[in-house]
Amino acid sequence: MVQKALEEISRGTAEVIDMERIEKLVSKYYNDGSTYTVKAGFDPTGADLHLGHTVLLQKLRTFQNHGGRVQLLIGDFTATIGDPTGKSETRKVLDNDTIMANAKTYQEQVFNILDESKTEVVFNSTWLNKLGAAGMVALTTTFSVARMLERDDFTKRFKNEQSISISEFLYPLLQGYDSVELKSDIEIGGTDQKFNLLMGRHLQRVYNVGKEQAVLMMPILEGLDGVQKMSKSLNNYIGITEEPNDIYAKTLSTSDELMWRYYELLSERSLEDIATMKEDVQKGTLHPKTVKENLALELVTRFYNEELATLAKGEFDNVFKSNQLPTDMNEVEVEEGIWICKALVDAGIEPSTSQARRDIKQNAVSIDQEKISDEKLNLTAGEYILQVGKRKFAKVKVK
Repeated sequence: MVQKALEEISRGTAEVIDMERIEKLVSKYYNDGSTYTVKAGFDPTGADLHLGHTVLLQKLRTFQNHGGRVQLLIGDFTATIGDPTGKSETRKVLDNDTIMANAKTYQEQVFNILDESKTEVVFNSTWLNKLGAAGMVALTTTFSVARMLERDDFTKRFKNEQSISISEFLYPLLQGYDSVELKSDIEIGGTDQKFNLLMGRHLQRVYNVGKEQAVLMMPILEGLDGVQKMSKSLNNYIGITEEPNDIYAKTLSTSDELMWRYYELLSERSLEDIATMKEDVQKGTLHPKTVKENLALELVTRFYNEELATLAKGEFDNVFKSNQLPTDMNEVEVEEGIWICKALVDAGIEPSTSQARRDIKQNAVSIDQEKISDEKLNLTAGEYILQVGKRKFAKVKVK
């Protein structure tokens, strides 16, 4: 059983530091029932979680299945600084109201995946506010500026003479200090977090915690474009609170290559099942679209239920296979003479008029299922079905 547990824990990982410690913790659980702690931190800098976030959450759930008690750390203090990881400039400071609103949303969403009875939600402001000036100065003595500048993103910014604030040097120290306070046995994070995760091991040693946390790193999930990491700002994401039809359709839009990546990191199907599907696709006995449909059904079922997943599939087949219009679409009323780009934004199927203009130029916009090319078009009185790409529809009544 221990070996099976370790295989599940190792699945999809990019790097593990001190696997021997993880093996001892899991073995002890199966030998005498002793639990252990697994920390993962989330800075509530955005309101909603997407599938990229769930890569870590699902790994936490795997640990919960094998004796781990999750320390879900909400970085309400560190969010005021902003994680400098991968950033070419200092991040904007968020106000406390925004941070707490986002934190509340996070807590509502994570238990779609995590077992709440095996999860402790903690806020790092609890101890970091108490650290005080003396404690903060003491913390800064544990690491040198030279070592801090070894960090890749700091090195690049320093060489390019780009600003690095002192607060950004504090961020990895504070994240590491969280592990001191929590006495974490294991911490998990993305590969881009390696510097911060190792800081936890370093500080546990400095502060004589009596242990050094193992570190498990997961790869960064690519977005729907298959290139850049999944991000709301890049509009290449699947949000876990999106409508079932949207989750289903977006999953179907992934490339055949990306589909397998999503299976490995997001699906609960066994690696043996996934390998068998790959073989069947290569032999031509299984169509890639069927494989994507199964993944889409699994994801919608996870975040909603099986009935809504089945309905989402039916709606998708109705629209895309039969070239019919969706049965449920947003309806808006606008004034006669409205600019088409403004109408698309008001209907909620374009984020901005500039994006609408680009999509019209790329032949991605239709009115009543006819492609349009005139980005300066004004709508006369009547009712229209506006469409962007294959998935976005709206009914517009022009008065």
